[in-house]
Amino acid sequence: MTLPGVGRTGVFAAVFALVFGAAAPVAAEVTLFKQSVAEAAYETPAIGAFYRETGYQPIWTGPDADDAARRQALIRALSDAASHGLPEGRYDIDALKAMLANVRGDRALGQVEAEMSRLFLAYARDVQTGILTPSEVDAGLVRDVPLRDGTALLRRLASEPARQVMDSLPPQTPEYARLMKEKHRLERQLARGGWGQTVRSRKLEPGDTGPEVIALRNRLIAMGYLDRSATASFDARLMAAVEAFQADHGLTADGVAGAGTIAEVNRSADTRLGQVLVAMERERWINQDLGARHIWVNLTDFHVRIVDEAKTTFVTRSVIGMDDPDRRSPEFSDVMEHMIINPTWHVPRSIATKEYLPRLQQNPYAVGHLTLVDRRGRVVPRDAVDFTQFSARSFPFNIKQRPSRSNALGLVKFMFPNRYNIYLHDTPAKDLFAREQRDFSHGCIRLHKPFEFAYALLAVQLDDPRGLFQTTLATGRETQIDLEKPVPVHIVYRTAFTQAKGRMQYRRDIYGRDAKIRAALEREGVTVGGFQS
Repeated sequence: MTLPGVGRTGVFAAVFALVFGAAAPVAAEVTLFKQSVAEAAYETPAIGAFYRETGYQPIWTGPDADDAARRQALIRALSDAASHGLPEGRYDIDALKAMLANVRGDRALGQVEAEMSRLFLAYARDVQTGILTPSEVDAGLVRDVPLRDGTALLRRLASEPARQVMDSLPPQTPEYARLMKEKHRLERQLARGGWGQTVRSRKLEPGDTGPEVIALRNRLIAMGYLDRSATASFDARLMAAVEAFQADHGLTADGVAGAGTIAEVNRSADTRLGQVLVAMERERWINQDLGARHIWVNLTDFHVRIVDEAKTTFVTRSVIGMDDPDRRSPEFSDVMEHMIINPTWHVPRSIATKEYLPRLQQNPYAVGHLTLVDRRGRVVPRDAVDFTQFSARSFPFNIKQRPSRSNALGLVKFMFPNRYNIYLHDTPAKDLFAREQRDFSHGCIRLHKPFEFAYALLAVQLDDPRGLFQTTLATGRETQIDLEKPVPVHIVYRTAFTQAKGRMQYRRDIYGRDAKIRAALEREGVTVGGFQS
């Protein structure tokens, strides 16, 4: 097949070859084709570098079966973008097909070649590492996204089976696959009208009867927590379903549908779908090797886990940063290098100047458990200082708290040095771990079982980790113990996450970050649901 207006040496089989796999025609005249590719690739250095390396040989518009396979694989991937929660209109497949159908000469053929490479890299970037830049959405999203090298991706595409390359681009984690499954389940539920009538009562408990109990029953049936039933009373089966729902949503599992539980029961399928789409985007942001052993800190779940070979081997409750602009825990990954037993608390300057300086200005002997130190490390007597002369900017002292059981850091802290001054640590405020929602810190992550956490970390390098830890603790001296093999730490924020076995897990958007991400995804063209029940 020869397209109208295309010369004897510059033919292209366009849409028929693209869609049906027919043999593509011979390559375009070299000089015009090269010049056209070079011009079209000018704004994308990765594309220009690839074609310079290959002498401007085509990988999409050439005459062989491999080029046809690449065209087909790209169209298939772009057509399926919405299944990954990507914007359906982002890649404009119709415009690409129109370009292919209207090739007129070697220059146009080069433009098509460069455009297909551009579309491939745009899709690869989106499905591998997300369509958003985290830090542009929220100041607490300080995660470095592991962007791939575009030239290397084109090299892979040129040397490996095209469909295999396309299929390898999205995160290959079980979590991502299960999130996609939940996405499709929720979309089917929305097509059926959602989960039905919402519950209007403020509280329902065992023994209650009436239409609101029926509404609760029906929503739990629609969500899969209860078999079909005609009961109009809050009986034992309904109580068990409420308990299961509470456990899957991070609520106190007492079987009573109080205000918090009813609020979560009334969340629409559309809202849950939005959470899943946000979780998929977040999974793309962290699409990297997490480490055979790593520490997983899910802020919204208020738990810290040690994961070994994809299995959780230790878990403890956590307290995270307060929902305040200056105290919310940021999201990032780093590497834990050591722990400090009997730590000194070096009070962050923001806390020293915002919280303690005003108190010292009222009473120089306030916060007596803290020590003032000058820039040379010398202790400063309180009665020698007129604190009223200082502002937050001019305050010249550091503030410390010596090691003790009442130290704000407790008896051990776990260090992964970072510019945000965030770490994991013990705390004397043990009562906070009994709360359902645990956002009380200045930003660092407090652990309910810090000693056991230390034993688990040290078990891979010591025969008696507990013995060494307790012996060191008993000295009362500040002591650093290095981890022979540093452990990656991932501080994440997942309001929707899966389990290898069991139901989907949902949590509250305590910092409002998911709402911002959802809004940003929608601005990019992502379609979320459309129903509200």
